[in-house]
Amino acid sequence: MVSKRRLPTSEDKENLTEDASKARKQPLSKKTKKSHVRNEVEENNSVFVKLLKTSGITLKTGESQNQLAVDQIIFQRKLFQTLRKHPSYPAIVEEFVSGLESYIEDQNSFRNCLLSCEHLQDEEASMGTSYCKSLIKLLLGIDILQPAIIKILFEKLPEFIFKNVNSDGLNMPRLIINQLKWLDRVVDSKDLTTKIMQLISIAPVYLQHDFVTSLPEILGDSQHADVGKELSDLLTENTLLTVPILDVLSSLRLEPKLLTKVRQLVMGKLSSVMLDDLPMIIKFILHSITATDALEVISELREKLDLQHCILPSLLQASQSKVKNKGQTSSSGNQENSGQDCVILLFDVIKSAVRYEKIISEAWIKAIENTTSVSEHKILDLAMLFIIYSTNTQTKKCIERVLRNKIRSGCFQEQLLQSTFYIHYLVLKDICPSILSLAQSLLHSLDQSIILFGSLLYKYAFNFFDTYCQQEVIGALVTHICSGNEAEVDTALDVLLDLVVLNPSAMRLNAVFVKDDMHLVIRKQLSSTVFKYKLTGIIGAVTMAGIIAADRSRSSSLTPGRGDLSSEQCTQVTSLLQLVHSCSEQSPQASALYYDEFANLIQGRKLAPQVLEWAGQTIFNDFQDAFVVDICVVPEGDYPFPVKALYGLEDYDSCDGIAINLLPLLFSRDFVKDGGRLTSQESDQKLVSPLCLAPYFRLLRLCVDRQHNGNLEEIDGLLDCPIFLTDLEPGERLESMSVKERSFICSLIFLTLNWFREVVNAFCRQTLPEMKVKVLTRLKHIVELQQLLEKHLAVTPDYVPPLANFDLETSEVTPHTSTAVSAKIRIQGNVGRKRKADGNKTSSPDPLSKEDNSECDPAPSDRSQLEKEFRGKEEKTSVSLQNYHAFFRELDLEVFSILHCGLVAKFILDTEMHTEATEVVQLQPPELLFLLEDLAQKLENMLTPSVTRRVPFLKSKGNRNIGFSHLHQRSASEIAHRVVQLLSPMCNHLENIHDYFQCLTAKNHGVVDGPGIKGQEYHIMSSCYQRLLQILHGLFAWNGFFQPENTNLLYSALEVLANRLKPGEPDQALEELLSQSFHYLQNFHLSIPSFQCALYLIRLLMVILEKSTAPTQNKGKIASLARQFLFRVWPSAEKEKSGIPNDQLQALLSIYLEHTDSVLKAIEEIAGVGVPELINSPKEASSSTFPTLTRHTFVIFFRVMMAELEKTVKGLQAGTAADSEQIHEEKLLYWNMAVRDFSILINLIKVFDSRPVLHVCLKYGRLFVEAFLKQCMPLLDFSFRKHREDVLSLLETFQLNTRLLHHLCGHSKIHQDTKLTKHVPLLKKTLELLVCRVKAMLILNNCREAFWLGNLKNRDLQGEEITSQNSQESTADESEDDTSSQVSKSKGTEDGEEDEASDGEKEQESDDDSD
Repeated sequence: MVSKRRLPTSEDKENLTEDASKARKQPLSKKTKKSHVRNEVEENNSVFVKLLKTSGITLKTGESQNQLAVDQIIFQRKLFQTLRKHPSYPAIVEEFVSGLESYIEDQNSFRNCLLSCEHLQDEEASMGTSYCKSLIKLLLGIDILQPAIIKILFEKLPEFIFKNVNSDGLNMPRLIINQLKWLDRVVDSKDLTTKIMQLISIAPVYLQHDFVTSLPEILGDSQHADVGKELSDLLTENTLLTVPILDVLSSLRLEPKLLTKVRQLVMGKLSSVMLDDLPMIIKFILHSITATDALEVISELREKLDLQHCILPSLLQASQSKVKNKGQTSSSGNQENSGQDCVILLFDVIKSAVRYEKIISEAWIKAIENTTSVSEHKILDLAMLFIIYSTNTQTKKCIERVLRNKIRSGCFQEQLLQSTFYIHYLVLKDICPSILSLAQSLLHSLDQSIILFGSLLYKYAFNFFDTYCQQEVIGALVTHICSGNEAEVDTALDVLLDLVVLNPSAMRLNAVFVKDDMHLVIRKQLSSTVFKYKLTGIIGAVTMAGIIAADRSRSSSLTPGRGDLSSEQCTQVTSLLQLVHSCSEQSPQASALYYDEFANLIQGRKLAPQVLEWAGQTIFNDFQDAFVVDICVVPEGDYPFPVKALYGLEDYDSCDGIAINLLPLLFSRDFVKDGGRLTSQESDQKLVSPLCLAPYFRLLRLCVDRQHNGNLEEIDGLLDCPIFLTDLEPGERLESMSVKERSFICSLIFLTLNWFREVVNAFCRQTLPEMKVKVLTRLKHIVELQQLLEKHLAVTPDYVPPLANFDLETSEVTPHTSTAVSAKIRIQGNVGRKRKADGNKTSSPDPLSKEDNSECDPAPSDRSQLEKEFRGKEEKTSVSLQNYHAFFRELDLEVFSILHCGLVAKFILDTEMHTEATEVVQLQPPELLFLLEDLAQKLENMLTPSVTRRVPFLKSKGNRNIGFSHLHQRSASEIAHRVVQLLSPMCNHLENIHDYFQCLTAKNHGVVDGPGIKGQEYHIMSSCYQRLLQILHGLFAWNGFFQPENTNLLYSALEVLANRLKPGEPDQALEELLSQSFHYLQNFHLSIPSFQCALYLIRLLMVILEKSTAPTQNKGKIASLARQFLFRVWPSAEKEKSGIPNDQLQALLSIYLEHTDSVLKAIEEIAGVGVPELINSPKEASSSTFPTLTRHTFVIFFRVMMAELEKTVKGLQAGTAADSEQIHEEKLLYWNMAVRDFSILINLIKVFDSRPVLHVCLKYGRLFVEAFLKQCMPLLDFSFRKHREDVLSLLETFQLNTRLLHHLCGHSKIHQDTKLTKHVPLLKKTLELLVCRVKAMLILNNCREAFWLGNLKNRDLQGEEITSQNSQESTADESEDDTSSQVSKSKGTEDGEEDEASDGEKEQESDDDSD
């Protein structure tokens, strides 16, 4: 039977209330009330049940679902119409709701009403139905029932909020709240919002979380603002709800002010939140960012987000152990996984933000870029740069630039990078391809610190990432090795070597990428007939021998017996070296390379004693047999020149002496191979090329040095022994020699020079006074031989010297000058062009120096006449040995210890070994200059980064580094350290030279061209002065001083200079050291002998100034010093119109204008005072105020002044109308001065109308007009009304200047000069824009009457009208468009002339005529 239910009475309601209260104490269960029979239809006479049944829903008891017989929308419509049309409406609604309230008092019935209904449609009809709502949800969709039902639900909620989940797994509070989600319409949203917020305030935490996260699905848009305010208040009260509240706020449409307030609140708690909550918090912060506050928010977030401390130390240790022992289980367990998962989730949030929000990625980059202190940089910074690099392709160049700058400044160091990989290796693993791409880009840099950082990226990527990433790393490194770029190849090989040492097991798995059978490859290369491969095989074989023969005694000290080389290994090494020797003996170049590589191996590695002993004995005997002969046995034979023993340092009384057999060996190689006869003595012995003399001796002395701990007594006879040569002084017989004989003498001198250079390398560190004297003597011989060589080269055209450096291909090295005659003509012709390698000239880094230099040179004279003068007149040698640098043996850095030499005493002993006399020998100026020139070249090569190190595709490789192979085996910091050790003796030489010129000036009473100025000694001392300043500049300009590890080295260098001024003051601050060093160097300005020295001194002072934190204090001193040099009369060179190279004059003038307090006043002084003096002076004279200003150098002054004027006004801010009146007046005054200077400069083209001057005027004139448009016109817009007269006067002055520019355009087109006419279209367009802009400004200020238009005629530079046939015929047809603007103070014109118009004219017809 079906049980009947009656309507509840008031008494029943009380009972029901009591039952409800009891139900709160009992778990909800299907056995709570037993009045219902299981799975039966609910039937009673209540209006609620009847109306539902009528509308299509049958209520079920027990666990069965309520049944819906019709479509949901049909049910809602039927029930609504039934209620709405009922006779007792609206009372029927209350009765219906009362019935519902009574029905759901039974908890099973209430649960059924909250669960979805069962659809009773047939199968075919139900196929399209995916979901059926619950009864409560359906009733909430009816507007007249919704408010009452919502009230009932909120009254029922308190019964369940403090109960646990039912036995059937249902959470009643969540089920009730779910009924309110996604309603099509909320009748009273404000009331619903109030009820939900009240409920959240009393609910337990776990339900609060659910209720809060449900808000966006319940509320309408109109309530977002109110709910947002209440949630923000709740956020301050309950931190446990931070995550759900922020999640909801991110989904609501709120005012920016509220979001900013919440963001600031959250940001303040960021350092104390739990790691699990961090992803959602960061998501909200990034979501609330706008374009205006992005940088501020990201900067604050970057400071407070410290993931390194969020992750527990145990996790960090676990991650480290995970890297070292992959595959082992971590002891941290779930805690580690949870922490890492949160970090990965956090970075996923950040990745999404930076990928889709450009303002966030740009702000993050900017925030990192703005961080200057090294200590302020975090692990997060590097991780973020990597992430942005991987997610946004448009910012890759920007990321690379920021990284490079940070690496150079020392902000990103190895420790920071290592920590980044340790902590975030799981995050970085996902972006491994991008990291490798970044590393590849960094390895292409020229800066050693950046290359090192790129190599570390490869190294850490291999150590921290999985097998796939490791394969990618090895593949990338192999690609670098095959690139052909020397720096990339060396770095990639170093990284591979480090990886083999650090992680051999992983590298073994990737051995497929690297050649395995090295022995086989090397043997094939050694036996190859291709010379390039043979050289490669020699290098590989020597390197392999060095690895096998390495002395392991120190590393094996704990295991006795393991350090010695086994006999098998020793045999392997000796046989490999013998194989190299036999494979290379037929080629002098291959043999010489073998000797050099073997010497480098001995110098760089500590070989096992057995190998060193074998090598020493073999090398000693072979060298003696090949190159050393008895001095008493003078070679006899059919030699072209008489053989003499020259350059011996001892007087041999017996035949016990030895000599170097150079000339006979060279004769045998050069003459015999061309058909000459061998002497009987030479035919009995095996010939060795003299090309191997210097390399073999270097190998011998390094072997002896290593065997005897630096003692070279065993071979010291080679220091003073003579050489079998011939008389090398050319004399009168030079002209009668054949070309072959001249080449033979030149080769003889080259080989002798290289022998002496290696001798100096060998014995420069010997401490005995007698040895020092001999070394200085050999240095003197080198200088003398170089002078002889210059004479011989001058008359030996197309001569190619014997090689001296062998780690390259033969075709790579040729002298820069092919013929001596052409070299002399180039100097004699006074064409004024810079020589490619002039020891007395230095190139300027100023970009302006490359512009128009060729145009300011006079035309060359007749070539044939110069050739006659050359042949008929004996003059000074013009061949520069700088062009032959690659054909000299490299001097070691240790040689420069000779700079310490002051006076060296040579003791002459009698027969009884008693001191008979003492001779004092000093380092003379020529030898000093020789050493300084070589040291300057080394510093320029190693410490000065240059784009020329990049080798263009299909171009000659490595020319810049030829002759510096030993130098490149050292780091830049090591070289800088060596130079710092030489600072004290170099300062001594600098002060001595300073005293020399001071005395000379006093002797000549200040006369520039006084006695001694043209002498050889003056020239050498001046060159020494220049080289010393160049070396100091090269040292202090080294960018490695900005790296923290080199800070102490900078202190040491500055202390040396400061102590020269104030000795004995230790522990001074950096600023004090910089100040004293600046003043010490500044004191040398009084004795500067040449303009080149002056420029180096200025640049040196600027470099010192750049390292100061307050450079403005000494900035004026730089300007004052530059001004003095410009005001000074310099001695002129013998063969040039001026002793001042154009590029150097341009550089010094630019420095002066950049550092002076007022650029405009300085320009006005030069253009308004100096130039008029020049105009009124004779043709070859100069300005009396500026002696450096001549007619020849005018174009340099003009170009620099125009460029600096444009640069100055371009940097002036336009200002705004909100600025004070005083600021407006100051800027207006400044522009008046600028326009006046521009006017002075422009009008100079009427006097100096050469092509280079006109080119400068066209180029920088347009740039100045553009700056006037952008920077000055906005100022005139809001200054016109208060300063009308000043503005109109400014415009009238500027109009005259632009008119002259227009005349210049016509002049260029009439002369059809393409170099000038290419600037005309842009200039005329700019002038037209100026006309329109002035008109707009006048209209804006209601002064249109001040603007009028008139016809403009084409004129030349002198103001004469330009006429042509076409223009005369078309005069009557000129249109109104061919007009120009005229700014006037009155409505009319004063003179009414048509030509009173500016150059804003649109002169289409005139342009066509000029073409």
